[in-house]
This record gives sequence, structure tokens and C-alpha cells, in this order.
Amino acid sequence: MLRITHRPATAAVTAEHPLATAGRHLARYGLVVVIAWIGVLKYTTYEATAIQPLIAHSPVFSWIYSLVSVRAFAAVLGTAEITAALLIAVWPLAPRLSAVGSAMAVLLFASTLSFLFTTPGVLAASGFPVLSVLPGQFLLKDLVLAGVSLWTLGDSLAAAAARRAARGGGERR
Repeated sequence: MLRITHRPATAAVTAEHPLATAGRHLARYGLVVVIAWIGVLKYTTYEATAIQPLIAHSPVFSWIYSLVSVRAFAAVLGTAEITAALLIAVWPLAPRLSAVGSAMAVLLFASTLSFLFTTPGVLAASGFPVLSVLPGQFLLKDLVLAGVSLWTLGDSLAAAAARRAARGGGERR
């Protein structure tokens, strides 16, 4: 088998700047806090009621309320969010589990972003490109959260692959 090798990079080239390190940790664990906090709030009447119009106007999700109540769906969603947050947080111990949590977060935020296109009142009265504060600007922040979730997914997959390679299981058969 042909194996291509590269010269090892020098420490000066590969060293991460301390601010980048701090930003990486803040991105990962800030995401954990945000997802967990939002997940816990899903157990309140306030949050369950707030998401009801978003779900009800979605062609993908509106059928759910014919099966379960607004509060029950919010609790299931909150449980999924808390689970995703906990899995993302275990990155140092279990990067593969963290990848599962990150994939869950990507799906959660992709779903939320879809509400930008299905919820009435996203655009302000003056029209595009002016977003209403609620729900427009409120939903738009999930674009950044989806990006951070995608980054944590890639970072977790890379860490899992590195861990597997360090144990001698780097090649797949």
C-alpha cells in the first residue's frame, strides 16, 4: 500500500494562540449552557406556549400537536436538548458521544431555522430584509448556534479519530 507522509509541522506553526484556545472552550461550553438552559425552560408553561406558534405553522412539525399536547411536546424537545448539551459536554472523556450530541444540536438548530420560512410575522411590516424582533431576530441567532454545533461535531469526530489512531486502530478495514 502506498503511504504518503508529510514532514511534522513545527511547534510555532501548529501552536494555537491562547485566545483561540479560550474561544474554542467558550464556543463548546457556551453552546452547552445555551442548549441546556433552553432545554430546561421547555418544561415551563411560558416556553411551551412560546414555541407553540412556531411548531403549529411548520409544515414539517405541525402534525405533532394532533398526537401530543403542547406541554408534552415541549418536554420531549427539552429532554432532547438537555441530552444534546450533556453529550457535547463530555468531549474530553468521550468525543464520539460528544459527536452524537453535536449532531443532535445541528438537527435541532436546522429545525429551528426552518421556522424562519414558515412562521408568520418573521419579516417586519416594511418587508425584506427587515426581520421582526420576534420571531425573526429571535430565530436568526440559531444560524450561529448551528454553525458552532457543526464545528463541535467536526472537532469531536477529529478527536475520536485521533484517539482511535493513538490506540492503533487508525485504519479501517
